[in-house]
Amino acid sequence: MKAVFISYNQAYNEEIVEVLESCGQRGFTRWEGIQGKGGFNGQPRFGSHAWPEQNHAILAVVKDEKVEPMLEKLRVKDEASPDLGLRAFVWNIDTMY
Repeated sequence: MKAVFISYNQAYNEEIVEVLESCGQRGFTRWEGIQGKGGFNGQPRFGSHAWPEQNHAILAVVKDEKVEPMLEKLRVKDEASPDLGLRAFVWNIDTMY
């Protein structure tokens, strides 16, 4: 099992859930209204008057065989609209109950 953490511009909200569903991933946890700034060339997303956009994030525990197809769909989405910002990170899950 893997943990997939996806941080993305709020404009992607439902599209990211659709990616999960298309990969057969039912469960996830979503946080909304997250503030931050991309490490490469990302614009600030602070929910303020000057920087009104915000990010959302999803954490899903995913079967190993679902990870690469999911990442590929996310990669395609990010490359189609790079200014929005979308990043995915994967960690091993050692124990789960």
